[in-house]
Amino acid sequence: MSFDDFLISVVPQYQGFARSINDYMLNNGCALKITTAKNGLVVSYQHLAKKKVVMNFVFRKKGLVVRIYGDHVGEYPEFLETLPGSMKESIRTAPSCKRFEDPPRCSPKCGGYVFSIGDAQYQKCRYSCFMFVVDDESIPFITSHIEKELAARAASA
Repeated sequence: MSFDDFLISVVPQYQGFARSINDYMLNNGCALKITTAKNGLVVSYQHLAKKKVVMNFVFRKKGLVVRIYGDHVGEYPEFLETLPGSMKESIRTAPSCKRFEDPPRCSPKCGGYVFSIGDAQYQKCRYSCFMFVVDDESIPFITSHIEKELAARAASA
């Protein structure tokens, strides 16, 4: 499978965005991996120096979704304040990480994220915290979030 096979499934309005993210990730030290899932193809980008996935493209009922693994979310708190209401709501309603429960009941691979947006404190699961529907409003913020996360990972490599 190729990225073009994935792109065929993306609505034309967002194909340019998907292609620009693909180019950015490949030009900034990430490897592309494409797998199949129940709802279609999953496109993942693994940071080669850190050996961890930075982000995925996945399909959900709402359409194309980007999942960002914000392992360095604590290094760009001011950015989270700038997110539009719909993206903050997506974070707010994402499941809390069961790793922080007593006893911990989450996957050891998760690790969870602890961070704040304004006065709100969050303990969220890494697999669902930063999942954003791709739309005209979210695209610039998704792009910035990916850039900030990738820069933070590169700086700590």
